[in-house]
Formats: sequence, structure tokens, C-alpha cells
Amino acid sequence: MKAYTISEINNAVNGEIVGDFAAHITAPEQLELAKSNEITFIGNKKYEKLWAQSQAGVAIVNEDIGIEPGEKRAFIKVKNADLAMSQVLELFAPPAPLFDELIHPSAVVHATAMIGEGTQIGANCYIGPQAQIGKNTTIYANVTILDECTIGNGTVIWPGAVIRERCHIGSYSIIHPNASIGADGFGFRPCPERGLAKIPQIGNVIIGNAVEIGANSCIDRGKFSSTIIGDGCKIDNLVQIGHNCKLGHFCIMAGNSGLAGSVTLGNGVIIGGSASIKDHVTIGDGAIVGAGSGVTADIPAGKTMLGYPAVEARDALKQWAVLKRLVKQG
Repeated sequence: MKAYTISEINNAVNGEIVGDFAAHITAPEQLELAKSNEITFIGNKKYEKLWAQSQAGVAIVNEDIGIEPGEKRAFIKVKNADLAMSQVLELFAPPAPLFDELIHPSAVVHATAMIGEGTQIGANCYIGPQAQIGKNTTIYANVTILDECTIGNGTVIWPGAVIRERCHIGSYSIIHPNASIGADGFGFRPCPERGLAKIPQIGNVIIGNAVEIGANSCIDRGKFSSTIIGDGCKIDNLVQIGHNCKLGHFCIMAGNSGLAGSVTLGNGVIIGGSASIKDHVTIGDGAIVGAGSGVTADIPAGKTMLGYPAVEARDALKQWAVLKRLVKQG
């Protein structure tokens, strides 16, 4: 079991210790459930009132904390408690699942595939013709990587993920279980002879470096050219990204959100959970789309949008206030 002194944890987060706590810290835990030998965090002043009832011995807190730790308890004051807690979680993180050998005997690796030094491939994986896998990449069981795909260095692909032919993933990315990269885009047209004619999707998907794709998310290949996910993007579980979408750097998409075809996101765009974006819409740098919103038109950089259909946040709040008054009057 891992255990650290408060000084060792403070060195990791570069904070300031206030109070006195002599025991070793054995685990991080949320405020309400933490025990006396565990560390928690207070990332917002509204949770300060819970400290008195908590049994935690130590809390990581923001510098503007308005309470004292109390007897035989301590705070570690930092500029950003949420960020510091992520560093603490890294200290206590258990090791990743182990491989007995670099390439499991049941894995099928085509003779023309190129596998980088230190790369691990789990049971029942399939690596297709002319695929190229970088160094120190980890591919867990039952992953499929089809023809001519490239995967960068240090990327982790969890069980059940499928990377379709000619798709490219950068270095130090994470693909979570059962994600689908490069399935056909949703393209059909009415046809007198066949009812609905399928439009061939001959493009691919290009994913940058340090990208994270959540479990059961789907990123469709382009009808032509590429669907592009820029460096540093973080995609939650159960997200749909349609064909020929282009995401800039460090975009965030929360669970159950979706982009129809040919949507363009600038850098640093945030899409809330269950939000839906109409095809061919452009959303500018740093814009925010609230959870459950429906976007039907372009959004300028820096705007925050809410509602269905989405409007500027302040206008949406005014509309909701008016509706609330009307309901009361009725």
C-alpha cells in the first residue's frame, strides 16, 4: 500500500502546509467519505461547511480558504486545488495492467506491419497490413487496427477499440474501450432503384497528439479527405463526431454530445453533455455550448450559448425567467 507524509505530498503540489498532521496519508478520498489517515480536497468555498463533519486528516485547499484546519489536522494551500488533487491522484494511482510478453501469442500481426521498440500487444489483437505502430505504445486485448493505420509513440489503446483502415493517431493519446475510429460516415441519398443509396466514405480520420477518446465514442471517417481531431482534445464517453468534422486544439466534448457532418470547432471550444451541433456549423475559438443545447448556426469566438435552439447565455436566462413568471401567473 502506498503511503506518504504530508511533506512528501506538499513537495509534489508545491503548496503551503497550514496546521499539524503527523501520520502517513494512505489514500485520497472525497470530503464526506474520507477517514483520518486520508487526504481530500476543497475546490470551492461552498464546500467549506463540510469540513467540520469530515474525518479527513488533510485537505488540499485553495489559497482563499476561509476556515482553519483544526487540531491535529492540516491544509495544503495551493493556487488551484482541483489541479493539485490530480497530482495527488497520480501519486496514489495503481500500476497499469501487466503484460507477460510484449506480443501475446494469440495476437495476429501482419508480416508487413511495423511495430516499434517496447510496444506491447495484448491477446486476440489484430494488426493489419502495412500498419505502423510507434515505440512504447500499449495495445490491450481485442483491439483491431486495420490496414495502413499509423499509431504514434506512447499511445494507449484499451480493449475492444477498433481503428479502421488508413486512420492515423498521434503520440501519447488514449483510446478508451470500444471506441470506434474511422467507421463510415452517415451518408445516404434517395434513389428510385434502391430506396436509399449509400454514399461511399473514402476519407479517413486523423487524431493528433495527447488526445483522449472516451469509451464507446465514434469518430467517423470523412466522405472525402479527413475528419480531424486536433492536439490535446478530450472526448468523453458516448460522443458522436460525424464525417469531415474538424476540431482545433484542446477542445472538450462531454458525454452524449454530438457533431453532425462537416462541423468545425476552433481551439479550446467546450461542448457540454448531450449538446447537439447541426451539420456545417462553425464554432469559434473558446466558445462554450451548454449541456443539452442545440446549435443550428455559427457561433462567434468566445461566446457562451445555452438552450434549444441555442442563444447567447444571457438571452437564454432572460427567456427562462420570463417563462417562469408566465407559468406562475397562469
